[in-house]
Amino acid sequence: MTRTSGGIDALRTAMTGTVLVPGDPEYDEARTVWNGDIDRYPAVVARCTGAPDVAAAIAYAESAGLEVAVRGGAHGYWGAAVPEGGMMIDLSLLNGVVVDPDARLARCGGGATLADLDAATQQHGLAVTGGTISHTGVGGLTLGGGMGWLTRKCGLTIDNLVSAEVVLADGRRVRASESQEPDLFWALRGGGGNFGVVTEFEFRLYEVGPVVHLGLFFYDLDRAADALRLGRDVLGGLPRDAGGMLVALNAPPAPFVPQEHHFAPGVAVLVAGFAGEGAHDALIAPVRERLVPLFELVTPIPYTELQKMLDDAAPWGIRNYTKALMLDELTDEAIDVVAGRLPEKVSPMTIVPIFPLGGAYADVGDDDTAFGGSRSARWAFNMDAIAPDAETLAADRVWVRSLWDDMRPFARDSGSYVNFMAEYEEDRVLASYGAAKYARLAAVKAEYDPGNVLHLNANIKPS
Repeated sequence: MTRTSGGIDALRTAMTGTVLVPGDPEYDEARTVWNGDIDRYPAVVARCTGAPDVAAAIAYAESAGLEVAVRGGAHGYWGAAVPEGGMMIDLSLLNGVVVDPDARLARCGGGATLADLDAATQQHGLAVTGGTISHTGVGGLTLGGGMGWLTRKCGLTIDNLVSAEVVLADGRRVRASESQEPDLFWALRGGGGNFGVVTEFEFRLYEVGPVVHLGLFFYDLDRAADALRLGRDVLGGLPRDAGGMLVALNAPPAPFVPQEHHFAPGVAVLVAGFAGEGAHDALIAPVRERLVPLFELVTPIPYTELQKMLDDAAPWGIRNYTKALMLDELTDEAIDVVAGRLPEKVSPMTIVPIFPLGGAYADVGDDDTAFGGSRSARWAFNMDAIAPDAETLAADRVWVRSLWDDMRPFARDSGSYVNFMAEYEEDRVLASYGAAKYARLAAVKAEYDPGNVLHLNANIKPS
């Protein structure tokens, strides 16, 4: 571990927020992140209350020779927020959200979670695309792209980013938008945390909720291939006022699940409707007609609860590992591969979520943002090893890697959505962005962070 000097007192004086070092009462809590497989010890945790604190923390890290990492929601798979022996810039106190319902805009701090953002916007019946786990941080989700239930209706989270307040590696504070720092604004929309520390996001909002409609249909493992084909056909043709997910998982011990099916392995088809009960009934009618489920749940549900529905599938402190691919098509051959491999997973918590794209997602050009994935892709195919202990995670990590290898021939390349990476291998980062987009990102990196201070991420090296 890097040892810091007495200069830590100067940092405490310079900052409004709290500075923690090993041995301080709140230190262990501060270094803990969502992925329980991460156990690292930063030399300093700077709990920032605003942009000036962030600038002071970066300056101190440079003077002390410390690597810099940024903690937003601390939800990243590989624990990028926790630098061993380095400086953790903790934004968790920056979690405020201010909504302008007339302009349909929201400004939220860089440490806000999706739950914070959804709670504030839903007071006005408004929302923007977020993820599917409510304790995910807005910052990391947005900077990588941001997909969820509203992807087909609203596009990615970055497609609705209006501006961002950024503290650069040299301590300068800028506002990035289409008209201010446009190159930086382009890079922030998908290029990750490479270019600065975002202390505030401003989003465009849409009318959603407060009550939406959900249909969940669960099929046993023996009918996995049939259920996956059904989900592909239904979800692939959803209108823009709907979202969905196709997921291989074990049935949860939830009240709506018959007790005899608790923890049963299988496949679920989920359809969320945002245009009223009648429209949702029409969407789910083909599901019921084509394949009788083991059990189902069809219900109105508050949008905020839809956003929390999968929280128990990935609780705070669980061990995680993930890989993903972007697919132009979910072919019968690909489905047969998935169905054939599902019985081999070890942990009952390990899941394979498959997200339908299209709609507003495809309205945006590949080069309009820095998003590391094709806008013509129709499916984001994710493989999540989730386990309560290291041994089980190790077994399913092998399973995920093997399934990824088997699915690779069905993808255009080995790249994926960078938020679905647990290992930022340089070749996969390059494959995700493509050579031309990576080169443009590298040029922006050279302008805004030429020393690559912010490199604990899906790193873009300055050109």
